Amino acid sequence: MIGQPKYLDANDAEALVATLQARLSALNDLHLTLKHVHWNVVGPSFIGVHQMIDPQVETVRGFADGLAERIAALGGTPFGTTAAIAENRTWDDYSLGRDTVTAHLAALDVVYAGVIGSHRAAIELAGKIDPVSEDILIGQTGALEKFQWLMRAHLEDAAGDIPHWAQSTEAGAASTAR
Repeated sequence: MIGQPKYLDANDAEALVATLQARLSALNDLHLTLKHVHWNVVGPSFIGVHQMIDPQVETVRGFADGLAERIAALGGTPFGTTAAIAENRTWDDYSLGRDTVTAHLAALDVVYAGVIGSHRAAIELAGKIDPVSEDILIGQTGALEKFQWLMRAHLEDAAGDIPHWAQSTEAGAASTAR
């Protein structure tokens, strides 16, 4: 890596940059998915969900920018292209088109669970290598968990149950929620 900081071991810096790049690709994918949902959600709660998602899009875009800048500060090259998203993708592409509020929110709950789980794994790695990167990821994860909570609040019944929780795919969650 060009310009690798002196305070990091070369192998550690390389592992950290690769991890941050994977998170950058996931966040780029997430903000595109959120915008897609923003355009395609329909139903009685449309306007509330439509308006709830736009700030999430902007925040997640900002998170991607922060990770890209951290990668550069660590001497790496951040890749924000669609090819980078495809190369780093370990998840399925979002498959819902025009659909109901409950279907999209249930699907997004699964999407958020995946992103949050991967961010938490990245926190664990960063904690062993670089507290600054760890701190960035912790802050992002807290906000992502809040966004997930806001979506789940639309899906919970009076007993606090969320019907799609047993589903591991966004399509399965959407189908259960409809």
